[in-house]
Amino acid sequence: MKKVLVAIAMTLTVGLNAAVFLSSSAVATATGITSSQSTVTALKSAQWNPTIKISYSGTNVTLKPNGIPNHKRDTYYAVPDAGVVVPTAMTAKVEKDPTKAQSYNFTIPTTPVYSSKTTATSMGSIGVMISGAVLYNPYEGDGKTVAMSSNFTITDSAGHTASFVDSCTGHPTPNQGAYHYHGLPSCITAKVDKTNGPSHIIGVALDGFPIYGSKDANGKTVSVKSLDKCDGIFSATPEFPKGIYHYVLPGTTDATSSIQCFHGAVDSSQIQAMPNMGGPKP
Repeated sequence: MKKVLVAIAMTLTVGLNAAVFLSSSAVATATGITSSQSTVTALKSAQWNPTIKISYSGTNVTLKPNGIPNHKRDTYYAVPDAGVVVPTAMTAKVEKDPTKAQSYNFTIPTTPVYSSKTTATSMGSIGVMISGAVLYNPYEGDGKTVAMSSNFTITDSAGHTASFVDSCTGHPTPNQGAYHYHGLPSCITAKVDKTNGPSHIIGVALDGFPIYGSKDANGKTVSVKSLDKCDGIFSATPEFPKGIYHYVLPGTTDATSSIQCFHGAVDSSQIQAMPNMGGPKP
């Protein structure tokens, strides 16, 4: 009888551990936690750049950032030559940081609805980060080149050195100066997270689900294998101790570096297209 009870206990333990990696809906059913819950309190507690205009109305939050992050950027960036969409060290030039203020206006649900059907993230803004800049998906303008794995550094004749993507996983578009991230911005997490501590909210995706860094509620690194195809997971966070579906930026340099799809209902009108990266051909 003791052996039977031990076997049953082990089965239950394995089952509960496995539930952590199920979809939000499945976990909600197993645990009784609703997959649709308000994010208002958590969003209000986040350390937003004060330059972002934020207002709450009904079940939405309106965010109006100017796109300029509240952390240091590089003095120079490697930008594509005219007519080039995805540059290499041979088709790029050094240019003084072209970042400019933007006129963003996002209306995002504060009671995000999890869906078993996913929506691929398009090129352009897919989320707003607390720094005031926006998040892009992993890819460059051709839709297949991963930005983080295609980084390079060049030096011009004056001795100015510039990288395509900076150490904060961001860079500005060459013509419009729209600064954006393609991965986990350490410049943000350094401001809101403690060493060996959990990740806190660093942004919100356009479907309303929060965005976190690479650590779980216990300060352990989140395994990429535990994330779904959208870079999402249902688990506890400091702001949601009972658990919520959220996106994780795992700090990788491959296609998992940023959100690849939405697992929540998203208003397509909120998706702002990527600006022309290469500019007119000479």
